Amino acid sequence: QVSRGLRTPRLPVWLCSLSGRHGVLFGTDSRLLSDWKRERVFHLYFYNGQQEQAKTARLTIDTHSHPWEEEPRGEPSSPGKRCPAVEMAIRTKWAGATVSWNGTNPFF
Repeated sequence: QVSRGLRTPRLPVWLCSLSGRHGVLFGTDSRLLSDWKRERVFHLYFYNGQQEQAKTARLTIDTHSHPWEEEPRGEPSSPGKRCPAVEMAIRTKWAGATVSWNGTNPFF
């Protein structure tokens, strides 16, 4: 039998399989699970345990940003325009959200 803590987690946590690698995306604000107003601007952390990741990445998610507020990344076909898989996974829950890596180089 699955314990109540696994059926209803106290903190938001997602196990991710991105590009064939596994990682954990989690938050430390339990109110994110129960109060939709907390979903405006919040932090999530991502850890995958791979060598290229020296520490847990702290991501800032803004669900009410606008596309024209984003920094331009160059031509659509340029490699700089590609979006990390972690950001794409986050946008499956919060469509249109902007993700700030807070100084960490995006990986995946």
